[in-house]
Amino acid sequence: MKTVVADSIEAFGRDEWNRLFPDELEDWSYYRAVERSGLADFAWVYFGVREDGRLRAAVPAFVTDYELDTTVTGALRHVTDALSRAFPRLLRQRMLALGSPVAETCHLGFEPGTSAADQTQMLDAILARAEIYAREQRVQMFAAKDSSARQDALWAPSAKLQGMRRQPGLPTAFLDVCFDNLDEYLASLSRATRKDMRRKLKAGAELRVEWRTNVDDIAPEIMRLYTSTYANAQLSFEELTAEYFRAVLAELGERASCVAYWLGEKLVAFNLVLHDGKRLLDKFLGMDYAYAHEYNLYFCTWFENVRYCIQHRIPLYQSGQGLHVIKRRLGSRLEANWLWYRHRNRLLDAILSIIERVARLDRHDPELAALIKESSP
Repeated sequence: MKTVVADSIEAFGRDEWNRLFPDELEDWSYYRAVERSGLADFAWVYFGVREDGRLRAAVPAFVTDYELDTTVTGALRHVTDALSRAFPRLLRQRMLALGSPVAETCHLGFEPGTSAADQTQMLDAILARAEIYAREQRVQMFAAKDSSARQDALWAPSAKLQGMRRQPGLPTAFLDVCFDNLDEYLASLSRATRKDMRRKLKAGAELRVEWRTNVDDIAPEIMRLYTSTYANAQLSFEELTAEYFRAVLAELGERASCVAYWLGEKLVAFNLVLHDGKRLLDKFLGMDYAYAHEYNLYFCTWFENVRYCIQHRIPLYQSGQGLHVIKRRLGSRLEANWLWYRHRNRLLDAILSIIERVARLDRHDPELAALIKESSP
């Protein structure tokens, strides 16, 4: 077996990459769209394992300057903000992370039929090669972003072998769509939630909804709404470009849509979604906060996505990360994600291991803490 490193998804064949990730919406075409998006401050890397020329394992990665307080909230955030102003580089570290800043989970894939033992061997090889790459690039931090709880049995021994620790990330939300119409979906919710949602939908009845595969004519408005939403986000990492939205729609073709929400002739919200016959994935939402509350824009986009799933008999609505308390109220189930990491400087790594006990997301989020407890072996 040979471990390979590339700086473009095009170093791998479309079919050989996708073979490792069956039924994945964020596939080879999606990663090529990301590469073409011109996202500032990110360099793309891909690690793979080949045997006799055949691709047997792969994972995307990226290099960026990472703010160590990205997931810090509450009073502690005021402290880290003050530290950042006084010492700009203290909390800003160069990081190599397996995964992607614009993917739902860390996509670690293997050739179909690969045994558990071989998967472990290949992941060990990838992590060892990534460590060498980090040293070559003089990267201070090494991480795996949003490894899914579904692969815990694989990640835990291999990451710990590299001296990596884990802390919880935001969970992914899934809604099983097994309804014939929206009334049936509403009936599945609690009485209080059902009453609240009917009121919210009534307020948004004036909105006109348009499913589009091209946004060239409204790109400035798309970015206006996205920028507004990005500025209001409690937790944020990457900042997207107009080219990201254009490239995703172009590369994925009929598997991607931008859902536009109009109030008269004014665009007040948009939602980028990926979809096939098995799943609808909600990627990014942008909205005008001058209208968000009055017209309940978030909930209108949610119910439109559920309606689309029902109409097209798509059995799974994946609404991604964030707002997990609301999503569970709306009938979703949650799956945990993890951030595995270590600092390559042993002293700083020891300090971070102490800080993380205070800054962990689940210390300030009872719902997330309960999910993490359920997901722990």
